[in-house]
Amino acid sequence: MSWPEFLSFDLLRGLHIIAVIAWMAGMMYLPRLYAYHTETAPAGSEFDAHFLVWERKLLKIIINPAMILTWILGVSLILWHVYGASEGWAFLGQPWMSVKLAAVIFLSGWHGFLAGSYKKFLAGQRPKTAKFWRATNELPFLAAVVAVLAVTLQFWAR
Repeated sequence: MSWPEFLSFDLLRGLHIIAVIAWMAGMMYLPRLYAYHTETAPAGSEFDAHFLVWERKLLKIIINPAMILTWILGVSLILWHVYGASEGWAFLGQPWMSVKLAAVIFLSGWHGFLAGSYKKFLAGQRPKTAKFWRATNELPFLAAVVAVLAVTLQFWAR
């Protein structure tokens, strides 16, 4: 299988990083919206309706597409390693890659949790306290730090 020349590693990696930045930005902002929504907008109020629009747009226009692009480009990078660099599938077992994949799985699960929480807000529920949303606001950032350092340092491979 020949890898198309225009899909260079650097292009894929750059686009992947941009998609991850958008995904993380949205996932760090949405819990903050949830905290404000919980504190200031009683279910059924006009302000509640505004929050629901903001949250829906953030999920549908930024977070969901960015996650999809992150996954597509991430899988493309894996395929580049396997076929373009002829490394084979063994690199997936390297400790740094296992750490990165664990972070990606956590982030995908957190994304699912945030999307499910939006559905609860839509139903007039307040699934968690504002304190919970503020306390967990930085989880995506921490997971991204772990993933980025695992890839850039690859110190577990040495």
